[in-house]
Amino acid sequence: MPISRRRWFRWIAGPGVWAAGARGVEAGSEEATMEGLKEAAQQPVLDVSGLDSPVVIDSLRLLRSGRDFFVHVRSRNGAEGLAVTNSRATYLYPILNQLVIPHFLGKDARHLEEHLFGVYRYRSNYKLQGLALWCPVAWVEFAILDMLGRMVGRSLGQLLGTVVRRWVPFYVASGRRDTTPEEEVEYLQQLVHQTGAHAVKFRVGGRMSRNADALPGRTERLIPLARRALGPRIDLHADANSSYDPPQAIRVGRLLEEVEAIYFEEPCPFDHLEETKRVADALRIPVAGGEQEYSQWRFRRTIANRGVDIVQPDLHYYGGLIRSTRVARMAAAMGMPTTVHISGGFGFVYMIHFASVTPDIGPYQEYKLGLERYRDWFDPPLEIREGALRVPSGPGVGIRQIEELIRDAKPVP
Repeated sequence: MPISRRRWFRWIAGPGVWAAGARGVEAGSEEATMEGLKEAAQQPVLDVSGLDSPVVIDSLRLLRSGRDFFVHVRSRNGAEGLAVTNSRATYLYPILNQLVIPHFLGKDARHLEEHLFGVYRYRSNYKLQGLALWCPVAWVEFAILDMLGRMVGRSLGQLLGTVVRRWVPFYVASGRRDTTPEEEVEYLQQLVHQTGAHAVKFRVGGRMSRNADALPGRTERLIPLARRALGPRIDLHADANSSYDPPQAIRVGRLLEEVEAIYFEEPCPFDHLEETKRVADALRIPVAGGEQEYSQWRFRRTIANRGVDIVQPDLHYYGGLIRSTRVARMAAAMGMPTTVHISGGFGFVYMIHFASVTPDIGPYQEYKLGLERYRDWFDPPLEIREGALRVPSGPGVGIRQIEELIRDAKPVP
């Protein structure tokens, strides 16, 4: 029997539903629900106990070493932190250098939460809204959190709350549409064999395609073939990347229900919130969304109206761990999980830190291959075991030697 929305919430809800000083949100009027979620999101996130003196930010620099981009922060007392960006630094660096970094210089890093709102207002940055602004903000936040964690000897998760898990179950995502169903299933089998994952995600539709498929008939053939080839023990996810209008999304959703897939991501164009809700209301399979979202208010409204079943801020696109934690608190107040989206590369490391401290994350988090490349940056090294990633235990993000990584890096002006 396919997973119903009601069964999903019973499955993921448990004794760890978020409290963090906020009241649970009771059923009632939309206005009351929205106010309750607002209160849940407004509770302080960052724990900087133990830092009794100002931590004044002296420098923030974007550095490049080969294909890696880093944001390096140093305080006036010599403390350091490092963030690893996603690939969008190749073209967003002017926004980072001109409109984001200047706001943070000279500020006390202990008040990072206030600075996240300040940078939104700085030089009318709110007019940029979206990925172009919030990716650079996320990189600066990651670096500052890494510095603060190193100063107090706590991981990123411990700066954000109480660590509730040390291992994070994951699914592997294909990310391809250039394959026939047979080629895609073979690739998924390779991913499972390579990682030991217990779940996979494949792409359906044509990506923002107005109901067109990537190849004629690909989706209708891929869904049942994936179940037959991978067997009943591998959980299936499908991502439409905004491909469908509601009628077509519902048709594809029914195919996913037939194979007992466990969720359907972004069936309708990401900003068509009401259409997505129509699909979520019609299907038994849980619907996920939020990867492209940049507005806390819009997340609040989507959560209050159950426009999706699984909430998915992207840790880069949405502006970092603190803002995403606020979304998770709103979702948990409504009994909904937060399964963050990651934008590739080193992003899975930030994901597992977020998952370490977020009680209600659903059964799996997204993992895109990359552990081998970053394994030895950490002590102990990054590790996969039985379909789960181990959360780094070192301070900050857990990188062992900042100096080694940036020794040959050059500033990006």
